[in-house]
Amino acid sequence: MTRVFYDCEFLEDGRTIDLISIGMVRENDGAELYLVNRDMPIRKIRKHPWLMKNVVPGLPRAHGDRILHMPKSWLFDYAHPAVQPRDVIASRVRRFITDTPDPQLWAWYGAYDHVVLAQLFGRMIDLPTGIPMWTNDLRQEAERLGNPQLPEQPDGLHNALADARHNLARARFLDQLARS
Repeated sequence: MTRVFYDCEFLEDGRTIDLISIGMVRENDGAELYLVNRDMPIRKIRKHPWLMKNVVPGLPRAHGDRILHMPKSWLFDYAHPAVQPRDVIASRVRRFITDTPDPQLWAWYGAYDHVVLAQLFGRMIDLPTGIPMWTNDLRQEAERLGNPQLPEQPDGLHNALADARHNLARARFLDQLARS
């Protein structure tokens, strides 16, 4: 079994969940994947104060001359290599997971993350062979182990890759606690 820790940033309105970004870290070799949805619903995100304050600042930002060609309220860098259309994100996520020997997915409060991941491929029953049908939940594991004080995330909160890296740190802490 090889654990893949991941996190998704998304916009949800109680009926739909739209991917903003996804970050993944594979435990066995430290490989990482970070992708930002070029097709995200930017107009809706601009109207969402929490996302604008907490998620948007962690997305790739334009610098230099590119700033001149973008609205001042959204300095998103469409030329950044992490910014890709959904079909490319789906393909790269599929490859990342299926290149993992016996993958297990892990996330923090992972229910919505799993829905967002599954929706990259359509319905959940459309998940490609080799992608687990569920995500293990680190929050649930923490509760099972007595709800210990977990290490704080040093930086990058609400950046999908930084959050995925911190999920790995949480898991290692919980693993050590479970062994003691």
